[in-house]
Amino acid sequence: MPPTKNEDTPQGLAFAVGAYVFWGFLPLYMKLLSHIPAAEVVAHRVIWSLPIAGVVLIILRRTDALREALRNPRMLAMGCVTAALISVNWGIYVWAITSGNALEAALGYYINPLFSIFLAAVLLGERLTKAQMLAITLAAGAVLVLTLDAGRMPWVALALTVSWGFYALAKKSLPIGPNQGFLLEVLILIVPAIGYLGYLTATGQSHFSLAPTRDSWLLIGCGAVTAVPLMIYANGAKLLRLSTIGVLQYIAPTMIFLVAVLVFDEPFGKARMIAFPMIWTALIVYSGSMFLSMRKTSKT
Repeated sequence: MPPTKNEDTPQGLAFAVGAYVFWGFLPLYMKLLSHIPAAEVVAHRVIWSLPIAGVVLIILRRTDALREALRNPRMLAMGCVTAALISVNWGIYVWAITSGNALEAALGYYINPLFSIFLAAVLLGERLTKAQMLAITLAAGAVLVLTLDAGRMPWVALALTVSWGFYALAKKSLPIGPNQGFLLEVLILIVPAIGYLGYLTATGQSHFSLAPTRDSWLLIGCGAVTAVPLMIYANGAKLLRLSTIGVLQYIAPTMIFLVAVLVFDEPFGKARMIAFPMIWTALIVYSGSMFLSMRKTSKT
């Protein structure tokens, strides 16, 4: 008998933790591509994800929903929205890592669950609890601290938060499975990706060649590091409780934070020493309230 939605399974935990750890180490891979423009890296992420995602769906025999989506104008339009949002998120992420802004990327992914709560309240009319309002206020305060210190908004963190938040919201409305949805997005993005790489090749700006160079292998590898963790996570999420996923999602930004400070040696000044603990406190408040709410629900 398959597990219920409110039950954690060892398989689901292994899948989810594996995906988040993979994403946590991803900056180390992306840093190797620092000399390549972010747009070119994103185009290769799209192109080399296609065969992997396609083979997985064929093996799982889940291509029917994808064919239906491609024939449905409304679903195809929704897929175009999610594809556009994920490509923007990928581009900002790659640029952030390769340009020495990994700490801001970590901040963005820390803030993301709080931004999702805010979106649910504003767009879906969901009522905020006092704990959620406190968590959002603390996150906003952290952004204000960083803004006052730098004299500008932490736009990298905010852009990652906003793009991923709206992507998750739009993805929730896409009525097909996560694996099929990912392949749909890649299929939509494949034409502009090939067109852009064709332009780079024609103008002599491409870093990819058919010869077995280091850059070529790294760009091909972008497909695996993009598609594999996404699909592992999608399957793991089905086998875990929402509260468990809510806590596990902090693994990746924590690892990105540690990599940025300990490996990339990015500066961690006084403002960040204030802002990051504010974010961590907000996440503790948010997670604690979520656990309490789910415990009350399970008892009724």
